[in-house]
Amino acid sequence: MTKLSVNINKFATLRNSRGGNNPDVVKAAIDAQIFGADGITVHPRPDERHIRYADVFAIKSIITTEFNIEGNPTETKFVDLVLANKPDQVTLVPDALNQLTSNHGWDTVANKHYLQDIIRVFKTAGIRVSIFVDPVEEMVAGAAETGTDRIELYTEQYATHFAEGRKDEAIRPYKLAAEKARSLGLGINAGHDLDKDNLHFFIKEIPYVDEVSIGHALIADALYLGFENTIQLYKRALI
Repeated sequence: MTKLSVNINKFATLRNSRGGNNPDVVKAAIDAQIFGADGITVHPRPDERHIRYADVFAIKSIITTEFNIEGNPTETKFVDLVLANKPDQVTLVPDALNQLTSNHGWDTVANKHYLQDIIRVFKTAGIRVSIFVDPVEEMVAGAAETGTDRIELYTEQYATHFAEGRKDEAIRPYKLAAEKARSLGLGINAGHDLDKDNLHFFIKEIPYVDEVSIGHALIADALYLGFENTIQLYKRALI
C-alpha cells in the first residue's frame, strides 16, 4: 500500500507569520504520526521562511515514522543538515534560491555527474535518496543512471489537467514514466498538488507508487475538516 508522508511546512509558515511557537511544529509532527501518517516531510529553505533548520533537529528527536527531508543539495548548509540528522530519505529538488515552491524536476541528463556525486554522499551515510523528476521517460532513464533509489514524480501537471476534467490525459505521461521507472528498478514517490479529489485516481492507475508527500492541500483541508480526520481521508484515498 502507498504510504502517506505529511509535509508540515505550512504549520511553520503560520507560526513564523506571528512569531512565537504557535502552532507548535514539533507537536504537529507528533500528532500527524498519532493520526496515522506513515511519515513526516519537511522542506527547509535557505531563508528559513517556514521550516527552520532547528526544527529539523527537533523533529528528528521525536520521529517514530519515516522522516523525509527535501531540499536543493547545491546548498552546502542543506547537505550538512541532512548528514547531521540522517533521515530515512532525502528528496533532492532543483529549486532556485528564494523560489516560492518547487515547480520542475531535475534534468537528469545534463546534471548526471553532479547527481551521481551528491547521491553517493547521502547513500554512503545510509540515507535513501529520491530525486524530483518530471513525467518524462528520458528523465526517468537518466535518473536510473545517477544511482538514486527512487524518483519523485512532480504532479502539478497531473493535478491541473485532472481539475479541468481531463483525467485520462492527465495520468497518461505519469503511467508511462512510472512504468519506465519500475522497469529500471527505481522506487516511485509522487507529490505536488495532490489532494483528496485527485489522489485516489492517481493511485488506482499507478498502484505501485511507494509514497506520496502531501502538504499544502492536506493542511488546507484540515482547516475545515480537522487534522486527524483529514489524514484519515487521505489515507483512505490511497486504498
